[in-house]
Amino acid sequence: MGIIGSQLQPFSATAFQAGRNFFEVTDADVRGKWAVFFFYPADFTFVCPTELEDLGEHYGTLQKLGVEVYAVSTDTHFSHKAWHDTSERIGKLTFPFLGDQSHTLANNFGVLREGAGLADRATFVIDPDGVIQIMEITCEGVGRNANELVRKIRAAQYVRENPGQVCPAAWEEGSETLAPSLDLVGKI
Repeated sequence: MGIIGSQLQPFSATAFQAGRNFFEVTDADVRGKWAVFFFYPADFTFVCPTELEDLGEHYGTLQKLGVEVYAVSTDTHFSHKAWHDTSERIGKLTFPFLGDQSHTLANNFGVLREGAGLADRATFVIDPDGVIQIMEITCEGVGRNANELVRKIRAAQYVRENPGQVCPAAWEEGSETLAPSLDLVGKI
Protein backbone atom coordinates (compact mmCIF):
# COMPACT_ATOMS: atom_id res chain seq x y z
CA MET A 1 0.00 0.00 0.00
CA GLY A 2 1.26 3.49 -0.83
CA ILE A 3 1.77 5.96 1.95
CA ILE A 4 0.38 9.02 0.12
CA GLY A 5 -3.31 9.23 0.95
CA SER A 6 -2.99 6.94 3.95
CA GLN A 7 -4.01 7.88 7.49
CA LEU A 8 -1.66 8.90 10.27
CA GLN A 9 -1.31 5.83 12.49
CA PRO A 10 -1.73 5.90 16.29
CA PHE A 11 1.35 6.89 18.27
CA SER A 12 2.48 8.40 21.53
CA ALA A 13 5.91 9.96 21.94
CA THR A 14 7.69 12.10 24.49
CA ALA A 15 8.77 15.43 23.09
CA PHE A 16 11.30 18.05 24.08
CA GLN A 17 10.63 21.67 23.17
CA ALA A 18 12.53 24.75 24.26
CA GLY A 19 10.65 26.56 26.99
CA ARG A 20 8.27 23.66 27.50
CA ASN A 21 10.63 20.80 28.39
CA PHE A 22 9.08 17.31 28.18
CA PHE A 23 5.50 16.49 27.18
CA GLU A 24 3.56 13.76 25.38
CA VAL A 25 2.42 14.08 21.76
CA THR A 26 -0.10 11.66 20.25
CA ASP A 27 -1.81 11.26 16.91
CA ALA A 28 -4.89 12.94 18.47
CA ASP A 29 -2.78 16.09 19.07
CA VAL A 30 -1.92 16.25 15.38
CA ARG A 31 -5.41 15.86 13.94
CA GLY A 32 -7.27 19.02 13.00
CA LYS A 33 -4.23 20.93 11.75
CA TRP A 34 -1.45 20.63 9.20
CA ALA A 35 1.70 18.93 10.45
CA VAL A 36 5.20 18.11 9.25
CA PHE A 37 7.03 15.04 10.55
CA PHE A 38 10.69 15.73 9.83
CA PHE A 39 12.65 12.49 10.40
CA TYR A 40 16.42 12.61 10.65
CA PRO A 41 18.95 9.85 11.48
CA ALA A 42 20.42 11.01 14.79
CA ASP A 43 21.25 13.82 17.19
CA PHE A 44 24.85 15.06 17.33
CA THR A 45 25.51 14.35 13.65
CA PHE A 46 26.53 16.34 10.57
CA VAL A 47 23.87 17.00 7.91
CA CYS A 48 21.01 16.85 10.42
CA PRO A 49 21.78 20.12 12.25
CA THR A 50 22.07 22.01 8.96
CA GLU A 51 18.65 20.75 7.84
CA LEU A 52 17.03 21.42 11.20
CA GLU A 53 18.49 24.94 11.30
CA ASP A 54 17.14 25.58 7.77
CA LEU A 55 13.73 24.29 8.86
CA GLY A 56 13.90 26.50 11.95
CA GLU A 57 14.44 29.55 9.75
CA HIS A 58 11.07 28.75 8.10
CA TYR A 59 9.20 27.76 11.27
CA GLY A 60 7.50 31.15 11.65
CA THR A 61 6.23 30.97 8.06
CA LEU A 62 4.98 27.43 8.61
CA GLN A 63 3.18 28.45 11.80
CA LYS A 64 1.47 31.31 9.90
CA LEU A 65 0.29 28.65 7.42
CA GLY A 66 -1.19 26.70 10.35
CA VAL A 67 1.48 24.00 10.26
CA GLU A 68 3.15 22.42 13.30
CA VAL A 69 6.57 20.86 12.84
CA TYR A 70 7.75 17.73 14.66
CA ALA A 71 11.42 16.80 14.32
CA VAL A 72 11.73 13.04 14.86
CA SER A 73 14.65 10.71 15.45
CA THR A 74 15.06 7.44 17.29
CA ASP A 75 17.02 9.26 20.00
CA THR A 76 15.41 9.86 23.40
CA HIS A 77 13.84 13.14 24.48
CA PHE A 78 16.76 13.43 26.93
CA SER A 79 19.21 13.32 24.03
CA HIS A 80 17.17 15.97 22.21
CA LYS A 81 17.41 18.24 25.25
CA ALA A 82 21.16 17.66 25.62
CA TRP A 83 21.68 18.45 21.91
CA HIS A 84 19.54 21.58 22.24
CA ASP A 85 21.53 22.69 25.29
CA THR A 86 24.96 22.14 23.69
CA SER A 87 24.60 22.99 19.98
CA GLU A 88 24.45 26.58 18.79
CA ARG A 89 22.38 25.61 15.72
CA ILE A 90 19.95 23.33 17.55
CA GLY A 91 19.76 25.64 20.57
CA LYS A 92 17.86 28.28 18.62
CA LEU A 93 15.12 25.89 17.43
CA THR A 94 11.68 26.19 18.98
CA PHE A 95 9.66 23.36 17.39
CA PRO A 96 9.13 20.04 19.24
CA PHE A 97 11.59 17.14 18.93
CA LEU A 98 9.95 13.72 19.32
CA GLY A 99 11.87 10.83 20.85
CA ASP A 100 11.08 7.63 18.94
CA GLN A 101 13.28 5.11 20.74
CA SER A 102 10.49 2.49 20.45
CA HIS A 103 10.58 3.03 16.64
CA THR A 104 6.78 3.37 16.51
CA LEU A 105 6.81 6.49 14.35
CA ALA A 106 9.65 5.34 12.10
CA ASN A 107 7.80 2.04 11.53
CA ASN A 108 4.43 3.77 11.02
CA PHE A 109 5.94 5.93 8.29
CA GLY A 110 8.07 3.09 6.84
CA VAL A 111 11.40 4.88 7.34
CA LEU A 112 13.16 2.71 9.95
CA ARG A 113 16.50 1.43 8.69
CA GLU A 114 16.37 -2.26 9.52
CA GLY A 115 19.27 -3.37 11.66
CA ALA A 116 20.47 0.19 12.26
CA GLY A 117 17.77 1.48 14.60
CA LEU A 118 17.83 4.85 12.81
CA ALA A 119 15.25 6.67 10.72
CA ASP A 120 15.86 7.66 7.13
CA ARG A 121 16.07 11.33 6.22
CA ALA A 122 12.34 11.78 5.44
CA THR A 123 9.63 14.44 5.48
CA PHE A 124 5.88 13.85 5.65
CA VAL A 125 3.12 16.45 5.46
CA ILE A 126 -0.17 15.54 7.13
CA ASP A 127 -3.42 17.42 6.43
CA PRO A 128 -6.01 18.30 9.11
CA ASP A 129 -7.87 15.02 8.42
CA GLY A 130 -4.74 13.04 9.32
CA VAL A 131 -4.02 12.10 5.68
CA ILE A 132 -0.45 12.01 4.37
CA GLN A 133 -0.32 14.43 1.43
CA ILE A 134 3.42 14.83 0.78
CA MET A 135 6.50 12.71 1.40
CA GLU A 136 10.18 13.11 0.60
CA ILE A 137 12.97 10.67 1.41
CA THR A 138 16.61 11.32 0.60
CA CYS A 139 19.81 9.37 1.07
CA GLU A 140 21.83 10.08 4.18
CA GLY A 141 24.25 12.50 2.54
CA VAL A 142 21.64 14.75 0.89
CA GLY A 143 20.03 17.46 3.00
CA ARG A 144 16.55 18.83 2.39
CA ASN A 145 15.43 22.35 1.48
CA ALA A 146 12.82 24.05 3.68
CA ASN A 147 11.97 26.59 0.94
CA GLU A 148 10.74 23.72 -1.22
CA LEU A 149 8.84 22.21 1.71
CA VAL A 150 7.00 25.52 2.27
CA ARG A 151 6.19 25.72 -1.46
CA LYS A 152 4.77 22.19 -1.46
CA ILE A 153 2.67 22.85 1.65
CA ARG A 154 1.23 26.00 0.09
CA ALA A 155 0.34 23.97 -3.00
CA ALA A 156 -1.27 21.20 -0.93
CA GLN A 157 -3.28 23.76 1.03
CA TYR A 158 -4.39 25.46 -2.19
CA VAL A 159 -5.55 22.17 -3.70
CA ARG A 160 -7.43 21.29 -0.51
CA GLU A 161 -9.17 24.69 -0.44
CA ASN A 162 -9.90 24.72 -4.20
CA PRO A 163 -11.42 21.39 -5.27
CA GLY A 164 -11.01 20.73 -8.97
CA GLN A 165 -7.77 22.72 -9.20
CA VAL A 166 -4.22 21.35 -9.37
CA CYS A 167 -0.85 23.06 -9.10
CA PRO A 168 1.59 22.50 -11.97
CA ALA A 169 5.36 22.03 -11.60
CA ALA A 170 7.21 24.83 -9.80
CA TRP A 171 3.87 26.42 -8.81
CA GLU A 172 4.22 29.40 -6.49
CA GLU A 173 1.44 31.02 -4.50
CA GLY A 174 -0.53 33.35 -6.79
CA SER A 175 0.55 31.53 -9.95
CA GLU A 176 -1.87 29.97 -12.42
CA THR A 177 -3.35 26.59 -11.60
CA LEU A 178 -5.02 24.00 -13.79
CA ALA A 179 -8.54 22.58 -13.82
CA PRO A 180 -8.11 19.05 -15.21
CA SER A 181 -10.64 18.29 -17.95
CA LEU A 182 -10.91 16.58 -21.31
CA ASP A 183 -10.34 19.98 -22.92
CA LEU A 184 -6.74 19.98 -21.59
CA VAL A 185 -5.82 16.47 -22.77
CA GLY A 186 -2.95 16.75 -25.23
CA LYS A 187 -2.82 20.55 -24.96
CA ILE A 188 -0.33 20.94 -22.15
